[in-house]
Amino acid sequence: MIAARDMDYCVAAIRHGSRSFHAASRLLPARLRDPALALYAFCRLADDAVDLHGAKIDAVLRLQDRLDLAYAGRPRDDAPDRAFAALIEDFDMPRALPEALLEGLAWDAEGRRYASLSDLRSYSARVASAVGAMMCVLMRTRSRDTLARACDLGVAMQLTNIARDVGEDAAEGRLYLPTEWLEEAGLSSPAFLRNPAASPETPRLLLRLLAEAEGLYARSEAGIAALPLSCRPGIFAARYIYAGIGGRVRAKGAAALTDRAHTSGGQKLGWLMLSVLRTGGTLVMPRSPLIYARPLPETAFLVDAAAAAPAEDTGWSDTLCATMARLKARDTEKRTALMQSVGRVRETA
Repeated sequence: MIAARDMDYCVAAIRHGSRSFHAASRLLPARLRDPALALYAFCRLADDAVDLHGAKIDAVLRLQDRLDLAYAGRPRDDAPDRAFAALIEDFDMPRALPEALLEGLAWDAEGRRYASLSDLRSYSARVASAVGAMMCVLMRTRSRDTLARACDLGVAMQLTNIARDVGEDAAEGRLYLPTEWLEEAGLSSPAFLRNPAASPETPRLLLRLLAEAEGLYARSEAGIAALPLSCRPGIFAARYIYAGIGGRVRAKGAAALTDRAHTSGGQKLGWLMLSVLRTGGTLVMPRSPLIYARPLPETAFLVDAAAAAPAEDTGWSDTLCATMARLKARDTEKRTALMQSVGRVRETA
């Protein structure tokens, strides 16, 4: 069980760090609300540790150590780590799911860019769908069809986040739009990063990304209807609130590149009410055939991991090991270059 003081910390972290999820969590049943908030707190703080840390590679390597300790039952002495370790024990959380999240954060630390929509989906699967799959585990739901739709929702939410943050990301030298799309629009990556608002093609690229998200939001609803009844309103709320952010990006057009899209408290309240109504509709409407759609190829590994029976910890996956090895090599190169630079300065002093 999560200790009360650790839970208080996690709730406060989400209240200030992710207002959209905090609003949606109000509709979750009490038995799920605390584990969900603890999960999001760990994932959110992990993301912030990489996103806001100057030494991003070092931050990812530290996260790897934190996950190792949590799965060994000896979490770091911090509230999110202790709470996440309790989740691992209480819900038999498959290690491959937080591993996937860590790999996505490692891709961020590498400054990786994505040539195609499929490449971007692979990134979104790791940083967002992995969290959706972990939420299903918290709901004691391991149906492959339901997991596939949860992963659809994760990708949709991440694509929405990317569309909202294009301007801010460009200012930080980050680019998530598929580079193939930029080339088709006659844009170079360096020119786009210097001023994404300079081209009239940019708003159309945002609309294209949001259209991809909308299709996945529609698919995800079939999975929400298959969740335990008490869990449906909260997940519907997350779906509508994040899709609403996409709606604000559409409405703002080019202005969304310099003025980050936000939704109001009144809008969130409306989506919460809609979520309750939609949940009622699931009791009388027939099951959508979309529930049986195959998972996206990029999220299938998450479905396999979450659907499998809990197994003994087998350690880090081969793909994550390769990614972390690259990061460690780059970190060593940077440290060596720094030491050589310091040595030259001392020689000339």
